[in-house]
Amino acid sequence: MKNLIDKHVSFYKRTPMNIIRLCSKEINWDTPLIAIQGPKGVGKSTMMRQYIRQHYAVSDRSVLYCSCDGAYFASHTLLDLAEQFYKLGGKHLFLDEIHKYPNWSREIKEIYDLYESEMRIVISGSSLLSLQQGDADLSRRCVKHDIQGLSFREFLYFFKGIDLPKYTLEQIFDNPWPIAEQVHEKCRPLQFFQEYLQYGYYPYHLQIKDAVDYYSTIESTVSYIIDDELPRICKVDVSNTRKIKALVNILAVSVPYDVDIKRLSIQSALQRATILEYLNDLDKAKILQLLYSDYYNAKKMQKPDKILMDNSNMLYALASQPVNIGTVRETFAVNQLSQGHLVEYGKSKGDFLVDGKYTLEVGGADKDYSQIADIPNSYILADDMEYPYGHKLPLWMLGFLY
Repeated sequence: MKNLIDKHVSFYKRTPMNIIRLCSKEINWDTPLIAIQGPKGVGKSTMMRQYIRQHYAVSDRSVLYCSCDGAYFASHTLLDLAEQFYKLGGKHLFLDEIHKYPNWSREIKEIYDLYESEMRIVISGSSLLSLQQGDADLSRRCVKHDIQGLSFREFLYFFKGIDLPKYTLEQIFDNPWPIAEQVHEKCRPLQFFQEYLQYGYYPYHLQIKDAVDYYSTIESTVSYIIDDELPRICKVDVSNTRKIKALVNILAVSVPYDVDIKRLSIQSALQRATILEYLNDLDKAKILQLLYSDYYNAKKMQKPDKILMDNSNMLYALASQPVNIGTVRETFAVNQLSQGHLVEYGKSKGDFLVDGKYTLEVGGADKDYSQIADIPNSYILADDMEYPYGHKLPLWMLGFLY
């Protein structure tokens, strides 16, 4: 136990406090059991340690942070840890990388049942983490928070020192002009938007100044998810991980028109059913975004209508040739909208349908209304625009949703 405490103190002292995400303040940390989920690299571990630094002294032994991939767990169980921690007066236990501990859900359930009224537990893990595993159903006990990378608004705040509020989608569509004016009072958003699209999504950009190293880190993250997390969490055949990487690289350079599963099968040397299964895993892992024209009626193994990379930074990092600007725009739009909104493929009526209400067309500044004329609640989201014009809005405004 002393070794875990020493590591806790070391993490405490080394935790940076220069980027504290707004979403951290929206979590009720007094909830008995919290799960923080998200793709590798978006700052889950840092968020947990920052909360500890903000609310506990370094000498306070009522709180403990530890990573479940540590050597301690080679000879001890989570139950052992919780029991010892409780006996020493522990009240707030933070368990990072929970998905690396075998049968974690059963033991977390038991810890919760034993100490529910006396100990708060925070777990963090991969986006692939399931809170419903066998008999140990945690979904009724656990409050889940999904974390994704920085929004354009957060990028402006953390990297450029420009503090602006977030807006709802309804505010942006119903009253865009005052929002655009408020933003322009503090900055020229187009001055920074392209930088964000290429380098601003992951918080570690603050520590990695070189673009090559930044993209190498993203590539390493994707490789880790495919090589480690997919086989361990999703039971993916290890022999197929190279083919999955090939599939991802193919998609990174493809202009995402209608999805051709047969062509992808030939190019990646994977069977059709296997590809559909892996596409769903990659979507859960936040490497891809799968879009359907009818989300609620889409079957589990139904082919998606459109496939995009999860975020524009990942697109730039993985593409082996110059990226298509139209793909970048759509990737950004879906990525920002997916935080709190349902995005469906628009088929013949616009590019996307949001929340079953808003029809959106994404393009450049010269994009016209021909494809969405006479459709209620329809808007153009255009790149290279500073101010809105009627129902034609600057694309960058979606970066203020969170």
